[in-house]
Amino acid sequence: MIIESSLASLGKYCLFLCRVFSFPDRWKESFKRYINEIVKLGLDSIPLVIVISIFIGAVCTIQMYLNTTSPLMPRYSVGLATREIILLEFSSSILCLILAGKVGSNIASEIGTMRVTEQIDALEIMGVNSANFLVLPKILAMITFITVLVVFSMFTSLWGGYMVCAVTGLVPVSTYVYGIQTMFIEWYVWYAIIKSLFFAFVISSVASYFGYYVKGGALEVGKASTNAVVSSSILILLLDVILTKVMLQ
Repeated sequence: MIIESSLASLGKYCLFLCRVFSFPDRWKESFKRYINEIVKLGLDSIPLVIVISIFIGAVCTIQMYLNTTSPLMPRYSVGLATREIILLEFSSSILCLILAGKVGSNIASEIGTMRVTEQIDALEIMGVNSANFLVLPKILAMITFITVLVVFSMFTSLWGGYMVCAVTGLVPVSTYVYGIQTMFIEWYVWYAIIKSLFFAFVISSVASYFGYYVKGGALEVGKASTNAVVSSSILILLLDVILTKVMLQ
């Protein structure tokens, strides 16, 4: 029964995406919505990304210092290990899990509210492809701006570690910076960016799917938002395992 329900949901999701990725009826209006979604989903997420990244970078630096006290390990390994954690996992996977809660619930509740208030039905009556009109700008905006958020997260996380070293003196700042620069692998940056593109698609499309097919009232909208966040998080973790295996093998 669970397998049948899952397969039915997967098929419904694929058909939903087929409707979303069609040619817009009104290119000018779609472009305006695309710009608005960049502001709402992307720019408005920058303060959250900065705050979380600074503290995560600081915590990672402290944890690396506490766990590399062996005299056989050089002090610059604190900066090196912090950099690797941030580039490989935090600035892509963990950040997108956080955004799934913030952005995903926003998308699901917005589209869900439009469904229960019959605004989507009104668009369909006017002959507008509502899935394309409402969802495509959100997906494109999220995929476009996620790169900016990931790069922002990388820099602010490393800066958070820098500030911890400067304020507490756990590790000399010059040693921390040397560790960040030591054995740097550029592919790790691209790896994080490529992963985040997949995650951004999952966040925006899954949240839109749950919001679009809401049935009922305000209570069902809340349930749809919760289901969107949970499903997006699970898919992000699953994709993280697959992409890591494929891209870092």
